[in-house]
Amino acid sequence: MGLPVVHFEISGTSPGALRDYYAGLFDWEFHPPGNAATTSVSADGEYHFVEAGINGGVGGGPGYPTRVLFYVSVPDVEQALTQAERLGGKRVMGPEPARGDFTVGHFQDPEGNLLGVAGPSA
Repeated sequence: MGLPVVHFEISGTSPGALRDYYAGLFDWEFHPPGNAATTSVSADGEYHFVEAGINGGVGGGPGYPTRVLFYVSVPDVEQALTQAERLGGKRVMGPEPARGDFTVGHFQDPEGNLLGVAGPSA
């Protein structure tokens, strides 16, 4: 195995509202680190940690967007996208079947960050 992905960040102009959004969407629990983050990354006291499993891949090609995107595992992609919209996000793609036995979708959070959800195919 190569060097692992060990962290992700979601930043916006209203970090408290973003934490509330993701707590409501994925049931994440955030833990304030005090002054653990540098002010180059976040305002003092606004950077809160969350524990979530992570895996990765690299792809794309001509005509594909340049971006950094992570996927959160959910039991039902349609339900997660609907909840994302209900909480103030915007559906961008999906649900779409992917290769194998899973389905994916993309949405933007209220700050415009693009995220993915992945779950079992129906």
